[in-house]
Amino acid sequence: MSETYELTAETRAENGKGSSRRMRRLENKFPAIIYGGDKNPEMVSLDHNTFVHALENEGFYSHILTLSIGGKKEKVVLKDLHRHPSKPKILHADFLRVSAKTKITMNVPLHFKGEEVSPGVKTQGGIVSHLMSDIEVRCLPGNLPEFIEIDLSGLSIGDAIHLSELKLPKGVEITALAQGKEFDQPVVSIHKPSVAEETPAAETPESAAKPEGESEV
Repeated sequence: MSETYELTAETRAENGKGSSRRMRRLENKFPAIIYGGDKNPEMVSLDHNTFVHALENEGFYSHILTLSIGGKKEKVVLKDLHRHPSKPKILHADFLRVSAKTKITMNVPLHFKGEEVSPGVKTQGGIVSHLMSDIEVRCLPGNLPEFIEIDLSGLSIGDAIHLSELKLPKGVEITALAQGKEFDQPVVSIHKPSVAEETPAAETPESAAKPEGESEV
């Protein structure tokens, strides 16, 4: 993980919808909770604009984050995010405390490369189907990858890459594969494009061309 993310949070004593609405409206902040580990859950608030700016980085969702709260620092991951259904507003965030010695379960984005040069696309005219955009992994916090890269450059039409074929960093496992072989699903594939048959419009007497030289009486 190349980048680090540190955010400032403030402890909040008030709870409830009324105090949360006042916080968003008057202070441009939103409520959040920190839980997990051997500590009690802690209610905090964060600056809305700063947090939204951090969310623009894809890696933010799969990084170990540092929350600075009144002089102390907490290592956490973002576990849940509640957005307003119609406005670009964050309503609430859930953070899970992490320990260097305790494994965590997180969703990590997939990055695809080599599509344009793959035989299936470049020479065979195939179409790439991305069947997954992220996968759930389990690992120690220090091994958590920012993303997992998948190389499609060797694929032809009819080929697919399954979960079991992904190249994972050391110490990282895919949770689905622990449930059995039937959960080894395809992640991406290349297939033939579907060609819709064009049916010519039925010719009507009105639209039929009249023989040359024929005129209406």
